Amino acid sequence: MMSADFEPAGELKFGQVGIANLRVRTLDIARLAGEMRERVQRAPKLFDRAALVIDFGGLPALPDESSARALIDALRDAGALPVALAWGSSENEALAVRLGLPVLARFRAQYERAGGAAAEPPPPAPAPEPAAAPAAANGQPGLIQQVPVRSGQQVYADSRDLTVLGAVSPGAEVLADGSIHIYGPLRGRALAGAQGNEKARIFCRAFHAELVAVAGQYKVLEDIPRELHGKAAQVWLEGDELRIAALE
Repeated sequence: MMSADFEPAGELKFGQVGIANLRVRTLDIARLAGEMRERVQRAPKLFDRAALVIDFGGLPALPDESSARALIDALRDAGALPVALAWGSSENEALAVRLGLPVLARFRAQYERAGGAAAEPPPPAPAPEPAAAPAAANGQPGLIQQVPVRSGQQVYADSRDLTVLGAVSPGAEVLADGSIHIYGPLRGRALAGAQGNEKARIFCRAFHAELVAVAGQYKVLEDIPRELHGKAAQVWLEGDELRIAALE
């Protein structure tokens, strides 16, 4: 297990469409594979064969092709499934071509927006259809999902809050660029602040979540105190720490 004061070799965040983004901070392939193997063992249903985007933007220099291939093979052996490189320089794109992987644009924008350094890449394809739109959040009408979100479904509120009137089933995923309000049990995944809004929150009536995340900082059910399971709860970001507390 990783100790509280241990700085991991890779910072794992969750972004849109539930793809995990591994921002490599230290090109120590054995450590990176070990950390991923531990994550898979702690939450096998969530991480086993998880689609993974590798982001080399946290390194001082891009790795060579042989090192990148060794990392990809090690992550696969650890139970993850690298599917792309994160958007970066032209050299990064050329490396992706040599590796036979696509480049996904949205993830690096989350990291670099605060510094204002990165150009905004093109937006992703629109996510599933849900229902109507009411109350405003940051100038955009909120999105209401009127029926339960079933296993395998995803609902995304682009540039606004999301309200789910029913349950979020195991294996289902709800995402919002703003906050998420769930009036039934949360048994799947909920990701608020999907484009980096650190003020976003998650509220639910009964907490059983497989994963919750705010602005990419995440926790899985195994990380959450058992006394919160089944309780009405809220999730928010305090500094770099994801906090979860019961709603009185």
